[in-house]
Amino acid sequence: MANTYLLPLFLSLIAISSVSANFQRDVEITWGDGRGQITNNGELLTLSLDKSSGSGFQSKNEYLFGKIDMQMKLVPGNSAGTVTTLYLKSPGTTWDEIDFEFLGNLSGDPYTLHTNVYTQGKGDKEQQFKLWFDPTADFHTYTILWNPQRIIFTVDGTPIREFKNMESIGTLFPKNRPMRMYSSLWNADDWATRGGLVKTDWSKAPFTASYRGFNQEACVWSNGKSSCPNGSGQGTTGSWLSQELDSTAQERMRWVQKNYMIYNYCTDAKRFPQGLPKECLAA
Repeated sequence: MANTYLLPLFLSLIAISSVSANFQRDVEITWGDGRGQITNNGELLTLSLDKSSGSGFQSKNEYLFGKIDMQMKLVPGNSAGTVTTLYLKSPGTTWDEIDFEFLGNLSGDPYTLHTNVYTQGKGDKEQQFKLWFDPTADFHTYTILWNPQRIIFTVDGTPIREFKNMESIGTLFPKNRPMRMYSSLWNADDWATRGGLVKTDWSKAPFTASYRGFNQEACVWSNGKSSCPNGSGQGTTGSWLSQELDSTAQERMRWVQKNYMIYNYCTDAKRFPQGLPKECLAA
């Protein structure tokens, strides 16, 4: 009985995921002079980096809240000095931004996953992690969930970070500026690997990162209006617009943070001699 019930659901999920990912329809390669390529009838996108240039793309849509999934396979081998990014960002000098940045390393050493949140051009909310798998051996799913109450960063469905809306205590939270999804592969050997001590080995170029499975469940912002009912307010119970972490998800996030977090701005007292940010004390 259970199998009979689950089969249509399983088939429907396949249909949804196969329709949702089409790079030709949903993104545009914005820089790199041919180093970004869309192949496999829009199902695969690759970015490459050589000594002359990196490359990047952006979503055609803008969002005011959303859940963005991307499957990525990072630069293999000696990726020291390279940075691969996946982020949401609004335009302007007082921008909002939600970041995944993957900092390359020497062969055999793990990537550093860097996360940050900017509101009105102000960031300084970094948390960094090592991953519990090799992100270059296969595709893994990285998700940014952004709703009016919280931002949740997840890796293969496991939450690694939650940034809550704490405007009530004076902490800025991005909620008013529509953002696009961006991704890039570029050279940052002045800071990316061991603070810039390890430089990019250009004899290994071109470096390539691969993408598939782009899925956008979002309030699309167009001509000053949101595609969501009531603008970008509350969603229905259980939807991403009102999603929060249940006890199981919170436990999994604590496991990641205990075992794989390598930097947390909320514990860096030397950086904040006047006192830790308010959201750190309230957490």
